[in-house]
Amino acid sequence: ASTEPKFGIGDTIETINIHPFGHTRLPRYARGKSGQILKVLGHHVFPDSNARREGENPQWLYQVRFSAQELWGDQANPQDGVTLDLWEPYFE
Repeated sequence: ASTEPKFGIGDTIETINIHPFGHTRLPRYARGKSGQILKVLGHHVFPDSNARREGENPQWLYQVRFSAQELWGDQANPQDGVTLDLWEPYFE
C-alpha cells in the first residue's frame, strides 16, 4: 500500500464492480456506486487477501457514506444513507 492515503475527507469515490470468488468486504449493493469519504481510518489488514492466505497486505481504510438513492434508486428517502468502512483497493 502507499505510504499516504490517496483520498481525503470530503472526496467522492466510486467503488469497483467486482464479483470475486471467495471473501470480500465490499457489499454487492455498494459495487459500482459513488460515495463520499467521511474519515480516513488508517492502514489496516486487507481482509480479501488475508482470507486467501496471501498475507495481511495492509491498505488504507476509509469510512464512506452512500446516499440511499445512490444505492437503491429514486424511491429511497433522499435523507437516508449508509456508511461503510471500505479499503482503498475497492475504489476506482
